[in-house]
Amino acid sequence: MIIKQSKFVKSLSVFAPFPGQGLPEIAMVGKSNVGKSSLINNMTGNSKLARTSSEPGKTRLVNLYLINEAFFLVDLPGYGFARAPKQEKQKWADMIEGYLRNSKNLRHVFQLVDVRHAPTEDDQLMVEYLRHYDIPFTVVATKADKLSKAQRGRSIPVICRTLGVQPWEVMVHSSKDGTGKDRLMDLIEAQVAPADETEQ
Repeated sequence: MIIKQSKFVKSLSVFAPFPGQGLPEIAMVGKSNVGKSSLINNMTGNSKLARTSSEPGKTRLVNLYLINEAFFLVDLPGYGFARAPKQEKQKWADMIEGYLRNSKNLRHVFQLVDVRHAPTEDDQLMVEYLRHYDIPFTVVATKADKLSKAQRGRSIPVICRTLGVQPWEVMVHSSKDGTGKDRLMDLIEAQVAPADETEQ
């Protein structure tokens, strides 16, 4: 898949109708500062599409990006930001759950984890949530450029054991050097293709 068009459409504080609703949706979820916005920018080739920051907790709404006039990439608020007030963290959790429970067009979720660290308890809870509600997901290990291949080889089994997935189910990605971008784009293409195309 080649992304030729990408544009920000809307931010939602609660799940509600939005322009273009009805097209397939691919959502990004993960802890604060794991690289959701950077992943979106890397895939679209637009470094200014999703606002990024080294400060955790910058994505505080559900942000919708229309891609190729054909589907949405959805950037969900990060979780697990320790310094956020309890009330604020609950608001983010409600936004994430509100979207995941209510979107009728969600095709797939990318569960992002930092390849350098073992998944957190919050990551485990999110994966359990996705499994409980039978929401298809793929684990994406971000910031791959920060580790050597050998180091990544030691990190991936830890991620797999913690989240209960197989090594071939984990996609490694770097928004800095583009590692893993093609695999992710192929997965998205398969998920958003019209049903009659996937049956051929």
